[in-house]
Amino acid sequence: MDNRGAAIVGKTARLLVLAVPVGFLLLFFGFPVVNLLLTAFGQDEALVQIWAALGNARVGGVLWFTLWQAVCSTLLTLAIALPGCWVMARFRFRGRGVVSALAVVAFVMPTVVVATAISTVLADNGPLGWLLPPGADRGIGAILVAHVYFNLAVVLRVVSSYWAQLDPRPGEAAAVLGASPWRVWWSVTLPRLRPAILASAAIVFLFTFTSFGIVLLLGGPGQATIEVEIQRQVLFLFNVPAGAALSVLQIIFVLFILVLQTVLSRRLAAGDGVDARLRRPSRRVDRISVVTFVFVSLLVFGGPPVSVLLRALESGGGWGIDNFTSLASQDGRTVLSVSPLTAVGNSLLYAAVATLIAVTVGGLMALAIARTKTSVWEGIWLLPLGVSAVTLGFGLLITFDEDPIAWRSSFFMVPIAQSLVAIPFVVRSLVPALRAISPHVLEAAATLGASPRRVLRHVQLPLAGRAALVAIGFSLAISLGEFGATLFVARGDRPTMPIAIYRLLGTPGETNQGQAMALAAILILLTGLFVLLTDRWRTAGERYV
Repeated sequence: MDNRGAAIVGKTARLLVLAVPVGFLLLFFGFPVVNLLLTAFGQDEALVQIWAALGNARVGGVLWFTLWQAVCSTLLTLAIALPGCWVMARFRFRGRGVVSALAVVAFVMPTVVVATAISTVLADNGPLGWLLPPGADRGIGAILVAHVYFNLAVVLRVVSSYWAQLDPRPGEAAAVLGASPWRVWWSVTLPRLRPAILASAAIVFLFTFTSFGIVLLLGGPGQATIEVEIQRQVLFLFNVPAGAALSVLQIIFVLFILVLQTVLSRRLAAGDGVDARLRRPSRRVDRISVVTFVFVSLLVFGGPPVSVLLRALESGGGWGIDNFTSLASQDGRTVLSVSPLTAVGNSLLYAAVATLIAVTVGGLMALAIARTKTSVWEGIWLLPLGVSAVTLGFGLLITFDEDPIAWRSSFFMVPIAQSLVAIPFVVRSLVPALRAISPHVLEAAATLGASPRRVLRHVQLPLAGRAALVAIGFSLAISLGEFGATLFVARGDRPTMPIAIYRLLGTPGETNQGQAMALAAILILLTGLFVLLTDRWRTAGERYV
């Protein structure tokens, strides 16, 4: 084959690589979003009705609550995480890897599990119930605590990595000239950390602004975010136009925050670029800081999961595995139409299929992105991040509910919804590894007669194998705990573990509560296992937030 024929074959192969992920995103993401917009604006006097809905007192309260709780959650997360960032950026100590892994576990922990854990530890008789005075609003208090728990990993990763690369000499010079440690921090260090702090704050604000499961389970009367109100309007009031209007508003807000975060993240590249040189804590104050950080981190990240595990083992005033053994039965005392153990099997099956879809689609997209220097394709995989999981599930619900594409009750709708949430993480894992492969290696293989498929199979995949394992691990963990989109598309007789926990917790009865805790414990163990394996597979220098 001459050079012209090889070029045509290579171009055809690239087009085929792009066709699958682009077609998948157009069908299961673009089409539902467009249909959602048509539902919102396609009715008579749509703008008047949307404006009236936004002017409703309840909707106004929802918007205000969504905004101020996100601001408070972001500020609290920054205040609590920054001292830990200093320790992570300056010192090498035993337990550093454990703290980092636990932070990642907390970040990907299913929302229903975290909500269950936080409500347990902050109850009046819980181990941390004393943090909130009697009569305090435990709804908003629990929401803020849960948001901090989720997002500490974001700030720790972003800020500590950036901080470690800052040149320490300006701060040392200021100290030599007589500046106090507080003055050095305020006048020298903080201004130089501003890009990382703002970038991480934008991420935390985005996650808390679109919070669903946490607010749904922990929020009291009148405490609802836009996500929760969309669910209420669609699934309980059957008011699809109002839900569509709120979804459009949510998309606008999220896209604005996402663009802002992207701009802020680009400024992180403007750091000093100094190689991070962590040192052993030698001074007494440094050793106290490190020990305190490790102790508090283990308490914060490990406390809620341990509390759920202990609560799952409580039965009949004593200790035992009765809550776990009861998962196999469906005797009419629980709210589920199937045994809770069926939900475990459903979740594992859905997660496996969703991971297969996410790794296939995301892997092909990563190949396309790695081979081009244009930013257009890089922006495509970010699109699902611009729409919240609840809005995505709502779009899938109304789009695939009528012939000729009445796929709403299909088994594959749940894995498809979960894969759309996981695809960005897959691409984020694979693109750096694929770009790190020297183009000379690929050119040498092609020169020796290897077809594009053989180059992919025998060169690129082996070299990016660790990154592929990371992508698989993250996909499994995210799919297992996905709640927002799944709640809209899952059938009642095929619940996942998060949905089963949500239904059991919302129904009184010792059996229901015990089974919910047992399911939450199983979900914690499975998610933790996948994330810890992923952390071991992660290649040196890679960071995911």
